Amino acid sequence: MIDKVAWIYLKDDRVLGTRSAGKDTYYLPGGKREPGESDVETLVREIREELSVEIDAASAKYVGTFEAQAHGHTSGVTVRMTCYTASFDGEPVASAEIEELAWLTTADADRISPVDRIIFAHLNEAGLLR
Repeated sequence: MIDKVAWIYLKDDRVLGTRSAGKDTYYLPGGKREPGESDVETLVREIREELSVEIDAASAKYVGTFEAQAHGHTSGVTVRMTCYTASFDGEPVASAEIEELAWLTTADADRISPVDRIIFAHLNEAGLLR
């Protein structure tokens, strides 16, 4: 089980996705927790590293936890993605291992990871993502 925390940044019925250097798949920004980190501490650190913005930890709101086959891993390896929305300071830019940012919708299902497809469907059903 790969345990990750992700940030859901919605704007104009689209969600911000990131693509790492050398990859062809987009993911929600975020990553794995360091030992002893809480979900929100992981969220703040990962988003600072990947997008050069400061998450307002007090504004973090839990969206849900989603599981699926981990993209690019052998069968049976799953990823658990715990998702939050949160306000932030700054303008997201690709940094660290992130090569590209994209505004995505459910029409981008073929460009995202299996767990993100589940998350996108959830956001779409809630009327937050087209």
